[in-house]
This record gives sequence, C-alpha cells and structure tokens, in this order.
Amino acid sequence: MLTKSSLLASVLFATSALAGKRGLAWPWYNSPLDPGVLNNGFGEVVAIYDWETYSPPSSTGGLGGLGWIGMQGCKDCSSSPVSQLAARHAQYGWATVFSVNEPDMPGTSNSMSPSEAAGWYKQWINPLAIKKALPAISSSSSAGQGLDWLQQMVSACAGGCYYDYINLHWYGTSFSEFQAYVNRAHSIFPNNQIVITEFALTNPSGGQSAQVAFFRSAFQWLDSVSWVELYFPFVATSPSLLTAHGNGAASFVGTGSCLYTDAGGPSAVGNLMYDGTI
Repeated sequence: MLTKSSLLASVLFATSALAGKRGLAWPWYNSPLDPGVLNNGFGEVVAIYDWETYSPPSSTGGLGGLGWIGMQGCKDCSSSPVSQLAARHAQYGWATVFSVNEPDMPGTSNSMSPSEAAGWYKQWINPLAIKKALPAISSSSSAGQGLDWLQQMVSACAGGCYYDYINLHWYGTSFSEFQAYVNRAHSIFPNNQIVITEFALTNPSGGQSAQVAFFRSAFQWLDSVSWVELYFPFVATSPSLLTAHGNGAASFVGTGSCLYTDAGGPSAVGNLMYDGTI
C-alpha cells in the first residue's frame, strides 16, 4: 500500500528535482543519522537512495523531506529479494528505480555478462512503469568493463530494454579526469540523461581539503550541465560509521568525502551539498 509518507516523498521528488540535482547515497548502517540535516529547504538536495528496496534507515524514521529512489542493487539477495521488487515498488511508490550495482566488475556477487544483464533487466526492471536507470557501472577503462560493458549490454538488449538514465560511478584522482569520463559517457549516449550515483577522489593525500576542492569544482560543473539529472557524492555517512562498516571504503576513498561529522552534523563536504551558492 502506498503510505502517506512515501506519497509525499514521491511528490517532493517529482517537484523539487526541477530545482536541484544533489542526492544522498545512504548506507544501510546509517540509522543514527538524519537525512534532513542536509536538506536546506531550497531544493539543492532532492533525493536519497540506499542501494536497496527497503526504506533508508535514519534516526528520524523518515526521509528528511527527500525523494526516495528505490534500487535493486543486487541481482538477488536477502535484503532486497528481486522477486519482491514489484511488490516493494507498489508498497512505497518510488518515482524512479535504479538497477543492479556494478555488474561489469568480474568476481563480485553482482557480476553478469552483458547478455545476462540484458535478460535480467528485461525480466525485472522493464515491467516497472516508472523512470528507470540502466545498471550502475564502474569507471573502469579495461576492455569488457565500464562503458564498454554498458555498450555491449545495450546491444544485447536489441532495443528491448526500456530506460531513462545512464548510471555512472567514478573514482579517480582529479576533477579533469572525472569531467572527461562523464563527457565520454555523454558522447556515447547523447540522447540519455545521466545520473552519477557514486563519485569521489581515491584517498587523496590532501584528505578532506582535497575532497572539498574536487567536489566544489564537480558540483559547479554538474549543476551547469543540462544532461546530468542527479548526482550523489560518496558518501552520506560519518567517518566513524564508514570506518566501522564500510567494507574497506575508508581505505579506498578515505573519510574526507563523508558528508557528516561523527557528531551528526554536516561535514565540510556536507556544507557544499547544503549551500546552493558553493
């Protein structure tokens, strides 16, 4: 059943997305934190997702006034059984759905060939009569991964996969590298909007100050590009929570990109999210 709170979130997302593009990538271990802390009420931060089809956990028991995007982040798993995808959509009423997380990366639980992913997508994502994103791909430039994998999947779909968004992840060392990657994706898929659902520098020597400088440049550019629909910095959590539960993410990106402080307020990067002026 569509609840009052989920209906409100859907309406808020549908309207406020016109004003802003920023969103919160919200991990499963985030229950002590409040997503509303980063919602300034002026439509800069408009969306939230948690890689799952269950509601993002927060201390407020709500979504902080943000539009929740459901994500079938796993091919099939106990937290988000793919057989329950349609039922959870019917229950919560998302306006948008993201699909499987980095199936282009070999050796992971989500790994799929492009043709397998095309069949999976047609079976589970196509039937949802809402906005849809193709699988979230890594920024790997290796053959058969990243954008190469996605092109192969779209070819395997043979026109039978229905989607609104190209979904990108990026981790690297500079803003210019990030900008070049996003521009390349746009050149390959010029007729589709892009969402960027994870991105950050990889553990820069400058720590948080380097992440702040990167995100300031990235946010300014992404806000100016009409074909980028939404973007979600990695990650909307605190340093202590990421270190304790992030499965190595703190070593990979560092904790300087966290949007929250350990006290639960906005970090230096979180303040960029909140501040429409940058």
